[in-house]
Amino acid sequence: MLRSDVVVVGGGQAGLAAAFYLRRAGIDHVVLDAQPVPGGAWPHAWNSLRLFSVARHSSLPGWPMPSFSDGYPTAQHVVDYLAAYEKRYDIPVQRPVQVASVRRDGNGLLVHTDSGSWSARHVISATGTWWRPFRPLMDLAGRQLHTVDYRDPLEFAGQKVVVVGGGNSGAQIAADLVPHADLTWMTRRAPRYMPDEIDGKALFDIATRRGGVGELGDIVAVPAVREARDRGLLVATTVDMDALARADVVVWCTGFRPVLSHLAPLRLRDAEGRVPVTGTTAADEPRLHLLGYGSWTGPASATLIGVGPTAKATVAKISAALG
Repeated sequence: MLRSDVVVVGGGQAGLAAAFYLRRAGIDHVVLDAQPVPGGAWPHAWNSLRLFSVARHSSLPGWPMPSFSDGYPTAQHVVDYLAAYEKRYDIPVQRPVQVASVRRDGNGLLVHTDSGSWSARHVISATGTWWRPFRPLMDLAGRQLHTVDYRDPLEFAGQKVVVVGGGNSGAQIAADLVPHADLTWMTRRAPRYMPDEIDGKALFDIATRRGGVGELGDIVAVPAVREARDRGLLVATTVDMDALARADVVVWCTGFRPVLSHLAPLRLRDAEGRVPVTGTTAADEPRLHLLGYGSWTGPASATLIGVGPTAKATVAKISAALG
């Protein structure tokens, strides 16, 4: 049996932000990451993905992301940054380690993994959402993919491709496919673009002050999306079952759900599949903290720039509890 004051489940951006503050507080901790390489979900993103913000506004606590010469950073730039961040702060990441379950064990929590078990006084769950894509179940003749499966538009050259989804992923992937495929972009309502001057830093500031950004729109007009939109190439239609049936490929950009299956033995989830929290602490289990899943675990906490404040508050609460 291995022991640590704090076990962090997940080595992506949220887990690293937590580890930064745990290290600074002098709290014994370990980070268990299921992935074989650093970077969380970022190594699995599509090739053309760009951040919503310039590098200086896309940083984890302590060390600014190195500048990127060509506008908004690419996913690979983020991967390189996160890998360097781990080394810079000597973060104790163990990988690949798959966490199977978290259970109560006397005054602590027991974390079962495929490489042994850990006894912890507190657990920070930072597994994100990428690994649990929401896929509509439809019987269609064509190939069906999700955002997580999409990589490069050349794979679909000349094919009839339907992209479903009116958020950022749907808009960016549709813009990526426009020059290469016979594209149909389907959304439940007309696309709602945020003002062109809005970027990730502005969204974080607004979310922090107001608690939400929904009234601004659904899509950040990053350069590729803006160009396709302004050229009249990015035109959305409502969902059409006939078009879906005729498509060679359907790309479902229909969002994600939080990855919480490892917490099932604690029986904390509500009807919506979330764990009720006070701040980031589970309402019915004060030794469990959830970090980086979205607005319900802190304003903009699923973003690089936004996870820092909630990570800091989480570690402060743990530090006080540990005495």
